[in-house]
Amino acid sequence: MANSKRTLFLKRRLRVRNKLRKVNAGRVRLSVHRSNKNISVQLIDDVNGVTLASASTLEKDLGVVGKNNVEAATKVGAAIAERAKKAGVEDCYFDRGGFLFHGKVKALADAAREGGLKF
Repeated sequence: MANSKRTLFLKRRLRVRNKLRKVNAGRVRLSVHRSNKNISVQLIDDVNGVTLASASTLEKDLGVVGKNNVEAATKVGAAIAERAKKAGVEDCYFDRGGFLFHGKVKALADAAREGGLKF
């Protein structure tokens, strides 16, 4: 039976996440989700099961509501870096999920790095 796009995405997501968990135990996870209309990111403490900070294109204060482009992803990346500093997080690992590391995901990661996050 041929694998559907969704099945391949889910396999890729689990493969990426499991590899990262082995290497980065105890660190906070920077998890990215990209849909057709929006992009969102969360800082998750897996040990305690708590979300420490989040940012999304759905937030009106970022000024990118309804935009799903590289510019919007850059603003979301800068916002998560700022919120991570407020939460006391400097070091994390980047969980791209099943998404390829280019375009919007790469722009978000670069902006977060420029904002002071280390991963």
